[in-house]
Amino acid sequence: MVDTGVSGGEVFADVAAHVQDLVLQSPDVVRLLDSLALYAVARLGSVGRELFCGISVSRPKKPTAAAASDTKARMLDQLELKYGQGPADSAVGSGSTIHVSDLREETRWPDYAAAATHQGACSVLAMPLQLEGEDRGVLVLYSGQPDAFGPDAVAMAEAFTEQAAKGLALTLRMAKLQDTKDGLSAAMQTRTVIDLATGAIMAQNRCSQDDAFKVLREASNSRNMKLRDVASLVVSSVAGGAKTITYFDE
Repeated sequence: MVDTGVSGGEVFADVAAHVQDLVLQSPDVVRLLDSLALYAVARLGSVGRELFCGISVSRPKKPTAAAASDTKARMLDQLELKYGQGPADSAVGSGSTIHVSDLREETRWPDYAAAATHQGACSVLAMPLQLEGEDRGVLVLYSGQPDAFGPDAVAMAEAFTEQAAKGLALTLRMAKLQDTKDGLSAAMQTRTVIDLATGAIMAQNRCSQDDAFKVLREASNSRNMKLRDVASLVVSSVAGGAKTITYFDE
């Protein structure tokens, strides 16, 4: 890579903004990662040095989101899942860049290295994504050539990854806020239906609120149904089959 005399951070100062633009186009995390993988190979690859990119992000209580620039990168990423070892896993575990100059000489993960070499990979550069909280991620670059990532190339790739992580962290923060909003909305809707059903039972049986709720709970247990579903049936029967609607300000 040609030395431009400019730091990687300055060269890739636009990356975080570009990722944020991708978020506006599609806030879906997986689609964003797909776009980011393609963007990475376009910015970091060069004529005569074709790269493949895989990205994965894990979040608490969420399935791992994975993306790749092409089928070869996706297959290489899956090899780590198959063997339970490899550069991406090591990068996330150590929190630092893992650089493999030639997989044919790699001894840390012999099964993975042999399989990845068979799939056409030779050099690997795995860089952890610095995200927020318990979120973990990694961006992996593959090349079919040995020694594809010299010191300058590694520095540039790390600068790109650092900037990309900033935009990605914003995306994940937005996703968490949306999940929280959806969860609160669902909880409010469930609470409203249960309260309506409790009120209906109180009116019909002339009983206390505690006794009415006990009736709902016993019906839920005996029918092996969720409390909300039982409550919906009660409200529907009182309303003559009309659908129960809850109203909340957006």
